[in-house]
Amino acid sequence: MTNMHSVMMTVSRGLAMVGGIVLSALILMTCVSILGRHASAALNSDLVQTLAPGLAAWMLGLGLGPIYGDYELTELGMGFAVFCFLPLCQITSGHARVDIFTSFLHDTTNRWLRLIIEVIFLGAIALIAWRLSIGMSSRMRTGQTTYLLEWPVWWPYAACMVAASAAVIVALYMVYVRMLEAVTGADIIGEGGESEH
Repeated sequence: MTNMHSVMMTVSRGLAMVGGIVLSALILMTCVSILGRHASAALNSDLVQTLAPGLAAWMLGLGLGPIYGDYELTELGMGFAVFCFLPLCQITSGHARVDIFTSFLHDTTNRWLRLIIEVIFLGAIALIAWRLSIGMSSRMRTGQTTYLLEWPVWWPYAACMVAASAAVIVALYMVYVRMLEAVTGADIIGEGGESEH
């Protein structure tokens, strides 16, 4: 059990790190793009064009401006990052919960409720992964590309499907853990790091 948990934690943390890197890159790209957009607007302003048209033309000629396709890159990367964070959130019980009624219930009842919630989550994430695979197949078949960058749309579908598939495996593991907890009465993971609201 300990080895299995260690493997699942390693996979979950690894995916979360990849998601964090992608998210950080998107944040950096957005900041650079916004700065470039403002710099381009300033260099194209009447004042700069009157006072230093040569300097403005030279800087604009260097490509100073917004990053081409920044909106598309953000759209493509955000979905992938979200799917990368799901396994770690699931295995650490990091999902937010509202326990107005469950705080009064017996520990045994709460263990069975956690099992039911894990089964529902497994079903939901498996459905999402399945639909992503269908969407990816459809985009591959039609050859659909993004508008500006003309990248194949199936690429982000494939990336999200890999992360969602890992989330399915972790969710399946969590159903197993919650079943052991419910049947044996032992807290293997317990409530974990759930945020109470």
